Formats: sequence, structure tokens, C-alpha cells
Amino acid sequence: MKARTTLLQSIFGAFLILGGIAHFLKPELYDLMIPDPLPKTAVNYLTGLVELVLGVGVFIPRYRCVATLGIFLLMIAFLPIHVIDAFRDEPAIGSKALAYVRLPLQFVLIGWAWFLHKKDRQSL
Repeated sequence: MKARTTLLQSIFGAFLILGGIAHFLKPELYDLMIPDPLPKTAVNYLTGLVELVLGVGVFIPRYRCVATLGIFLLMIAFLPIHVIDAFRDEPAIGSKALAYVRLPLQFVLIGWAWFLHKKDRQSL
């Protein structure tokens, strides 16, 4: 059981790190997802930094519990963005089909983060 949880933590941590790096390397991918009233560049880079920090935190046992809680909260914060995108005429994520697939995937990510957080809390 421990090995499976460690694998899930590692995958999720790597996923967040790669996602965070993508915010810096390909910021245009995220521009359409960021609501217009917000400063797109600042929000994009801040979000990327948060993803990087949380992803790295997953690999540091001392910070893992806080990191997984942060990821859980971040995935919840991203949920409205994906809901809005799914109902746009032209979704930022690419296509209606992709937006419809991405929306339930967000719930999987939320559940995954919560599962890891609960496991981390139990091991304290």
C-alpha cells in the first residue's frame, strides 16, 4: 500500500512541476483560461510558481502534507475556470470535446489530491 501511495505522490508531484514549468515556457497556453479582468501575465507566472512549489513540496516528506492540501485547494480553485471553459463557444483548451473531457478530469485531480493529503495526515 505504501509503495502505491508513494508512486501516486511522485506522479502527482511531477505533474505539478511540469505544469508549473509550462506556465513559464508556454504562457500563451494559459492566456485564454485566465479571466479578462485579471492581469494575465502576473496570474500565469504566479500560478506556475505555485504549481512548482507545491509539486516540489510533494517530494519533501516534511512539507508533503501541506503541499497535498495546497494542491487540493488549487485544483478546487481551477474548477470554475474549467466549467466556464466547457461552456464557451470556443473553449480555450482547444475543442468542446476536450473541454468536456477536462472537466471531469478536474474532479479526478481534486480527489487524487485529497486522497494523498489524507494518507499524509494519517502518517503524521
